[in-house]
Amino acid sequence: MTPLKIPVGISDFKKLRENGYYYIDKSGLIADLLTNNSEVTLITRPRRFGKTLAMSMLANFFDIRKKSQNLFTGLQIESRPDLCQAWMNQFPTLFLTFKDVDGLDYASARDMLRSQIARLCNEHSYLADSPSVNENDRKEFIQLADIVDGKPTDTMLKTSILLLMRMMQAHFQKPVILLLDEYDVPLAKASANGYYPQMLELMKSLMSTALKDNSTLRFATITGCLKIAKESIFTGTNNFVSDTISSSSLDEYFGFTQVDMKKLLSDAGMIERASQIKDWYDGYHFGASDVYCPWDVMNYLLDCQKKPQAKPIGYWKNTSDNAIIRSFIDYAGSNITMKLETLLSGGYILQHVEENLTYDYLHSSEDNLWSILYLTGYLTQARIDNLPDGLTALMIPNAEIREIFESTILKWFNDSAQTWNREQLFCAVWHGNTDLLTQEMNALLRMTISYHDYKEDFYHAFLAGIFAGAGYVVESNREHGEGRSDVIVYDLHGGRMAIFEAKYSKTLKKLSDDCDNALRQIDERMYAKEFEGNYDEIFCYGISFFKKRCMVKGIGK
Repeated sequence: MTPLKIPVGISDFKKLRENGYYYIDKSGLIADLLTNNSEVTLITRPRRFGKTLAMSMLANFFDIRKKSQNLFTGLQIESRPDLCQAWMNQFPTLFLTFKDVDGLDYASARDMLRSQIARLCNEHSYLADSPSVNENDRKEFIQLADIVDGKPTDTMLKTSILLLMRMMQAHFQKPVILLLDEYDVPLAKASANGYYPQMLELMKSLMSTALKDNSTLRFATITGCLKIAKESIFTGTNNFVSDTISSSSLDEYFGFTQVDMKKLLSDAGMIERASQIKDWYDGYHFGASDVYCPWDVMNYLLDCQKKPQAKPIGYWKNTSDNAIIRSFIDYAGSNITMKLETLLSGGYILQHVEENLTYDYLHSSEDNLWSILYLTGYLTQARIDNLPDGLTALMIPNAEIREIFESTILKWFNDSAQTWNREQLFCAVWHGNTDLLTQEMNALLRMTISYHDYKEDFYHAFLAGIFAGAGYVVESNREHGEGRSDVIVYDLHGGRMAIFEAKYSKTLKKLSDDCDNALRQIDERMYAKEFEGNYDEIFCYGISFFKKRCMVKGIGK
């Protein structure tokens, strides 16, 4: 393995280049944006695909206050000396990210936005002393910049970007390049916390004044997760182009392509792990390109440098609570069971995808929910020919995302099981009634969301989830006697306990034999022995599962 300086969590292009971090060249984005000749370009991609780093690269390239030639030495954009001469450090550039604008209520989110605007004003503090700017603009600018004593009104905040651009144009005598990163984060946070209308009004005014009929604008590039065209944020914007994951001309610049990965793994001396990394972090289809999630790849390479035998794990899930999947399951319920099972088994589903979504209507239809899972990276397009008009084939992209679905579904089951009436099942357990227990278990299995790649872990979690939160103590895979039993349930108040050993049957006909094998294992490995004398009753159950069918046999001790 060859040591590389891996840039995990670094989205500052200048810092990355000056400090010798490994960089996969995405500077071709500059040439593509300039040759597209669009006044406003919106680029939507899921989180953790390099949007902020790309915007930082653009800011360093265009900003007239910087000298960036050394940062781009050896990169692809050097092959376009015409563009470098005409554009590198030639235009006033305003770069603002909204990724940290968050709050539990509108007041706190507004304060966060105000703080971001103040930081931006202080970054351009030279404007306060510029003899070229309008005096009234200067006074408003000073109010916006003073985070301690300044008292900007909502109107000032709504026109703050336009104000800065107007002052920059006056100072430099050139139109301004505007770069807005993660523009829809404030709206997503507002939707989740119940102040969406107020934040929508603020963001709509902030952006529309900067983008529509603004004579100081040279061009704008904007990034986000969703294209919120129906909110009228971009309605009326001149020469507007959107580049989405389904309709993209910039697909290779966000995420790592197969060519990128071949070079990266070669440089890192990790070619032998290519297949493993592909299974876990590849599978996203943006436009015509198949891409890997760069956040995951870089985190895994960093782990491998610390611990050479490290195995791939989920890194993406730790950057969010993945609440969208849970809210989806809660909303749709049993209507989506078969579709989820198809996805989890490695198949695809056909859905109508709506790209012009609004955050306040995400849960208004099942189509919207499938669309948001696709647009945020939890699903991707399957390469299927001859699809019916208006439908998209959707699939889970890789092992990491499949793991997120599985863990979310198991959590959903555990929570849901606590609301189901399980009295008949508990009665069967404590009376040794295996016929009734088989009947009740099968009824619960039919209510679960499972998948064809069945694993014993799924059934262990299923068993534990039935008893969780019902006043029982539950242990999984605890060592007893000469081995580990799958699930043990203690009824401390009643002085009794139940031991469950689960088996996965390969065919429906083997359910009975596998139940017998499970009971034989309990007996031969003496799972119950250490509890004899401590409990009035000990029940031992062998359970065999085949997909959504099960059989229970038991013996008392």
